[in-house]
Parts: sequence; structure tokens; C-alpha cells
Amino acid sequence: MKFKTKLYVGLGSILAFTALLVFILLYMLNQLSVNMNSVVNDMYERVKLTAILQNETNNMGRELREIASDPPDHILPTIVNEWEESHLNIKSSVDFLEKMDKREKSQELLVKFNTLYQRYNRIGEQVITFVKVEKESNFEELLWNDAKLTQQRMLQIADLLNTLQEQEMKDELYRTRKTHNIAVQIIYAYVIVGLILGICAAMLLIRSLTRNLHNVTSVMSSVTYNNDAKLPRIHMNSKDEIGEIAIAFNEMAQKLEEHAAGEKDLKEKAEEQSWLKSKVARIATMYPEAENLQNLAQMLMTKVTPMVEASFGAFYLKETRQGEPYLKKIASYAFNQQNVGFDGFSFGEGLIGQCATENRTILLTDLPDHYVRIGSGLGEAYPTSVIILPIEFEGEVLAVMELASFKLFNSLQQKLLQEVISNIGITINNIDNHTKVEKLLHESQSLTEELQSQSEELQMQQEELRLTNEKLEEQYGNSEQRKRELERIRLMLEEKAHQLEVSSQYKSEFLANMSHELRTPLNSLLILSQMLAENSEENLTQKQLDYARTIFTSGKDLLHLINDILDLAKVESGKLEVHSEEVMVNQVKEEVENQFLPIAYQKDVIFTVQLESNLPNSFYTDKQRLLQILKNLLSNAFKFTNEGEIVMIVKNVNLSSGAYKNNSMLAFSIIDTGIGIPKDKQTLIFDAFKQADGTTSRKYGGTGLGLSISRDLAQLLGGFIKVKSEEGQGSTFTLYLPDNHQKLVNELNSSQKEAAVGLDQLEESIQSRESGEEINKADKDIMQRKALFKGKKILIVDDDMRNIFALTTALEKYEMDVVFAENGQEGIELLEENPHTDLVFMDIMMPEMDGFEAIRHIRQLEQFNNLPIIALTAKAMKHNREQCIEAGASDYISKPVNLEQLFSLLHVWLYR
Repeated sequence: MKFKTKLYVGLGSILAFTALLVFILLYMLNQLSVNMNSVVNDMYERVKLTAILQNETNNMGRELREIASDPPDHILPTIVNEWEESHLNIKSSVDFLEKMDKREKSQELLVKFNTLYQRYNRIGEQVITFVKVEKESNFEELLWNDAKLTQQRMLQIADLLNTLQEQEMKDELYRTRKTHNIAVQIIYAYVIVGLILGICAAMLLIRSLTRNLHNVTSVMSSVTYNNDAKLPRIHMNSKDEIGEIAIAFNEMAQKLEEHAAGEKDLKEKAEEQSWLKSKVARIATMYPEAENLQNLAQMLMTKVTPMVEASFGAFYLKETRQGEPYLKKIASYAFNQQNVGFDGFSFGEGLIGQCATENRTILLTDLPDHYVRIGSGLGEAYPTSVIILPIEFEGEVLAVMELASFKLFNSLQQKLLQEVISNIGITINNIDNHTKVEKLLHESQSLTEELQSQSEELQMQQEELRLTNEKLEEQYGNSEQRKRELERIRLMLEEKAHQLEVSSQYKSEFLANMSHELRTPLNSLLILSQMLAENSEENLTQKQLDYARTIFTSGKDLLHLINDILDLAKVESGKLEVHSEEVMVNQVKEEVENQFLPIAYQKDVIFTVQLESNLPNSFYTDKQRLLQILKNLLSNAFKFTNEGEIVMIVKNVNLSSGAYKNNSMLAFSIIDTGIGIPKDKQTLIFDAFKQADGTTSRKYGGTGLGLSISRDLAQLLGGFIKVKSEEGQGSTFTLYLPDNHQKLVNELNSSQKEAAVGLDQLEESIQSRESGEEINKADKDIMQRKALFKGKKILIVDDDMRNIFALTTALEKYEMDVVFAENGQEGIELLEENPHTDLVFMDIMMPEMDGFEAIRHIRQLEQFNNLPIIALTAKAMKHNREQCIEAGASDYISKPVNLEQLFSLLHVWLYR
């Protein structure tokens, strides 16, 4: 702030403060006068009202007496009007006093006065009535006793109110006078404070100006006696002319310091360059004196180490050892016995080898204790820093130099080392080339002598070569014949491989056809036997129901056998795929317990699942194939165990031998107390269609496929199965799988919506299961399905009348309208005749026109683009579903048809 501005601001502030002070004083006096007037007027009004009460009370007494004196009739109305006027004056005065005087004592007196007044008013009204009508015997008593007494009490109260108001006026006048005195004192105080503040403001203004000037002059005076590179600064925050002087001085000091620092840096750099050149020149003078590389390295370590204030060093030269580059220590400085073992390093080995590999200087500081010891005759100590430098020539590292020091290597020392190693590479290359030339010259002389002696031997060997050449020609003829034989064998192997491929294809086709031929009759057998077992019409005897259930169970067993054979064929042909996913260990435990605890309860066998504490929460494998293996092993355990217990233990193990040595594996051990397996039969049980012996097969049943499929599935999952058993002592089957629990399962994020839908379906299933325990579930399902499917038109296209009959029977049970055709062409014609068909069941394998062609033809018809078509096929081979969907089918179901699955598909596609 400028001086002129400061003066104006200071004087203006004083004037403004004075004006504010005068305004406050005038306002206080005005308020005091207003308050005084208000108090006087209010008090006067209240005293006046109490006087009105007294006067009007006397007037009412006088007027009452006049009325009672029986005045003439023409005067009576005038007196009554005066009475009424006095009445109104008293009432209005009381109301005003109640509003103006809120003191408790005044309010009590007003209440009493009002009560007496009301009473007196009633007496007056009675007197007026008596005078107008007639005089009664008690008139005199009423007038001269009650009225007089009431009037006196009213006068007393009015007098008390008058006294209270006068006293209040006196008190208020006293308080006003006291307030006036206080206001006068405050005015004096304000005047004094204003004078003091004005004087203080003037002093502060003067002091501010003089202090800033003193600061500037003192700092400028100290510059003359300051010999340091750092000049003093004027620290001032003012914005006036003195502040501008301070800023200009500080900028000048900053420029002077920068100029001095620049001169100092130039001087130091010049001294460093001079020191570097002298040291480099000193080292360069020793290069011609070196006779060989070892002598050069030792001279270099002796000269360079003290120059950079190092106390320890080593020089490693590149050699070739077993075809690989190797750095061998050929010279050192202050090396001691503790470091004898460090004679060399391979490239990439240790910091020496890493320095050579990267061709980069490595600087280590803050070394740990016991890193390396530097000793003398008086003691030993540990260095503070280590520097490792590569020595190169044309990009190739020829050597590595390592130095250690008790001090940190400064930048000048590092520059010196870089200058040294940039020149030493050329010297090493020259000495090495010179050594090689000398060595080659010596070898050349030796070779000349040897050539003379070998020329005679060559003449002798020439004859031997001629004989050898004749033998080679004979062997060449034999090799040509062998080559032709190998080519013929290769062609035979290719033909055999092609035959095997064709055979495998025929086998797959055979299995697919067999699956179709077996599943087709099974379809009608299972559907009809299931409908008989349900006995919805309740017209079968218990024995007939048992027959139907036996037929249905036998059909399901036959279906399982077909599926096992197909799985075995897929494994053998390598067409069984593994779909890995994250598997929760607890979920595996729950699924196994849910399936086998009822069986254990039925057989009166103890069954438990134990999870060891070292297990991960999850691992990565094909959950379906894992459960298939575990269910096969547990089914065998329950089959051959009639008493005792069955335990499934899951733990994490590290195998100590075999192909999985030192690998972390998950072990699923199933231990039973059953009949056991003899030692000589423990390998046989894993062969297809074989068990321990024929009697076992006849007594316990089974095809012998379960263990064979389980073994192959375990190998597909990357594991294996081991068995340990003694006859009569039970068995232990252990499934080993790789522990892949650390693999992330990011694919689950993209299927959150599907998981949510599945969860909803699961909740609906649980709710329907719980509600089914309370009512007859079968009856409820029939009623619901009849309501859903009644009147729906279904077209069945199948060449097997047994399947048509079975499906028609199942659908018509729920009052659906069913039509059928025996081939694709007939089905298309029937569909065109019934355009309001709701859904089509299309068999795939049919004569004339198969299901694929029929579906494609239907999809070409515009009116049937959105018609639900469910493909039916008895083939259960790979890619059947994909082929059906690509042909245009809406969904796919395999034979034999599961009725629950069938009705679920109907519900989905009829009400999608």
C-alpha cells in the first residue's frame, strides 16, 4: 500500500469511526427519549383508567339511588341511560387495564373488581326491574345492603389499582432516570475510547512506516559486511513503495547469488576436468608396458583402485568354458582368504554375470553386514558401497571390474571409471589379438613340420581310401534297397491308420445306431410303465403296480447300461470332452451326502464324509465327471458292504514318487468294510465287463463297466485311481486329481443372469417340494397340467408306432389334441392342414424324409417360423443337440423320453 494511501486510509478510518460513534450516541439519546415518552404516556393512561373506575363506580351508585327514589317516568329513562353509559365505561376501562398491566397483583385485583362489578351490575338490573314493575318487600334491603356493600368494595379495589398504577409510574420514572444516567456514562466512555483508538491508529500508522524503513536500511547495511555467497533478504509483506524496494533488492540478491554459483560451478568443473585428464593420462601411460592380459589387469587394479579411494577390487576376464561364456578372476586388489572362493562367474550368475549380460554399470550402496570384509594387519571392516563396471569393445563385453570402498563413490570418481573402461576395452582387444597372432604363428610352425611328416602317411592312406570307396559303393546299393523297403512299410502304416480311422468311424456309427435301436423301444417301455406306475386312474392292484415299477426300474437300468457303454466308447475314441469349471469342495460333499445317506439308512450302514483342514475352498476340474467317478466308487462300496461303515475322506497330499512326484494333489479316499478284493484280482477289476470273479457278478450284479469308465475319466481329468484292499477286510479306492484351486474362473461373471434365473427356478422347485409334502403332489400336478395343456394341439412325427402310442397316451391324459404322422413329408402335409398346431415333436431318424430335412422345410414356410419344434432322437452321440438346433429345432430331447422333462419343455415352449 502506498504512503499516500496509508495516510488517507488512516485518517478516513478515524473520521469514519468518529461518525459512527456520534451516530450511536444520537441513536441512544433518541431511544431514551422515545422510551421516556412511552413510559409516561402508558403510565398516565393506566392512572387515568383507574380514576375512571373510581368516578364511574360513584356515578353508578348515585344513579342507582336516583332510580330507587322513584323518579318521574319521563326522567327515569335518562337516569337508566346514564347507568348504562357508566357500565360501558367501567367495562372498557377494565378491559384496557387487563391488556396494559400484566402484573400478577394487578390481574388479581382486576379479577376481583370484575367479579364485584358483575354482581353490582346484576343488583342494578334488579333495582331497575323493581322500579319499573313494582316494589317488593325486600327492595330496601337489596338496595341499601348488598348494593352499598358491593360498591364500597369496588371503590376499595379501584383505589388499590390507582395506587398500584401511581407507584408503577414512580418506579418507572426512577428507572428511566437511572437509565439516563447510565447512557450519559456510556457516552463519556465512548468518547474516551474513541480518542484512545484514534491516537492508537495514528501511532500504528507512524510505527508501520518507520519499521519498514528501518528493516530495509538494516538489511542493505548488512550487505557491505557480508562475505558469504548467500546474501540477506528483506522479508516484508507490505505493498507500498518500501515493499517495492524490498522486492527489487531481493531480486538483485537472487541474481548475484546465481552468478556467484555459476562461477563456482564452472571453476569446480574445470578442476574436475583437469583432474580427470591427468588421471586418465597417467593410466594410459601404463598400457604399452603390459605384456599380457593378466599383467594389464593387475597393473590396472593397482593404479585405479587408490585413485577412486577404493580399498578392494577384482578384475574378471571373459573366457569360453564348455562352449559357454565365463568370467574368470585374473587380478585383484587387497583380496583376502575369505574371498578365495569367488574365482569366476557364468554370464547371468550373480551381480558380476548380470553386469556382463546387461552391459550396464551396477552401483550398490547401504550394503548389508557381512557382505564382504576388507582387512589389513590391524583389523577388518565392511565397505559402504560397491561398483561393478562392464568393459566392452564394439558392444561385446570383454571383462568386468569390481571395486569396493568405505566411502560412497562420488560422481567425479564414477566419471573417471567410465573414462578408464571406455579405453581399456581397445587395449584388451589389441593384446588378445596379439596373443592370438603369436599363438597362430607358433602353431603354423608346428603344423609345417607335421605336414611334412603327414605327406608320407597320406600316400599310404590313399590306397586305403580306394579300398574303402569300393566298400562304400556296395553299402550305398544296400541303403537304396532299404530305403525302398522303408517307403513300402510307411505306405502300409498309412493304410492301416486309414483303416483304423474308418473302423473307429464305423464303430461310432454302430454305437449310434445301436443306441437308436435300443432307445426307441425303451422310450415307449419307460413312458408306458411310468404311467402305469403312477396309476392316475387308481384302477390297478398293488401287485400290478409292483409289476409296472419293476418294468420301469429295469428299463432305467438298461438305459444306464447303454449310457455307460457310450461313455466307454467315447473315452476310447478320444471324443469325450472335459469342461473345466470352479468346483466348491463343500458342494461335492453335499451332493454325495444327499444321494447316499438315504441308501446308507436303508442298508443300516454308517456313511460319513470328512474334509481335512488343509483343503482349499475350491479347485478347477469337470464337476460332472468328478461326481460320476465318486458315484461309481461309492455305489460299489455300498454294493459290497452289508454292515459296518463307509467313509469318504478328502484331503490335500504331496506324492513322493511316480509321475506326480512333489505335485500337490487332491485325494478322494472311499473306505469301506465290505468283502474286499484279492490281491491277484485288483488289476482285473478295472477291465471292462469284468469283476473280481463270476460268483461276485452273479451275487451282487453289475456289468463291470463302472471302474473301467472311472479309471479313464480320472486320466482325462489329469489324475488316476489307486486301490488298496484285503479279502474280507474291506477296500480303499483313492481318486487323485491335480489341485488347480488357484486358477481364476472369470467366465462366471458373464453368466450372472443365467445363475439368477437358475436360482429362481431352484427356489420355485424348493417351494413346490415343500408344498408337495402337505398335499398330494401327483394330483396337484395333474390338475395344473390339465389347466395348462387342455386343448393344445400337438403334432407327433415318428416312424415308430410304439413311440407314437406312448407319447399320445401321455399327452391325451392332460386333454391335449394329438395328431401324428409317420414320416417327414406326411408331417409337413398334416401341419399345413392344421395351421393352428401349437407344438411339433419331430423324430430325427425316419425313412423317406428324416427329421433334419423336415425341420428345414417347415422353417422355410413363413407361417411356421416361430412354431416350437422339439427334436426327438434315440442317438446320444456327440453334437446331436448342435445338429438339431442348426437345422432349426427349438429344443432337443433324447430317447427314452423322461416325462417330467417332456412336460417341462412343453410348459416352456407353449408359454414362452
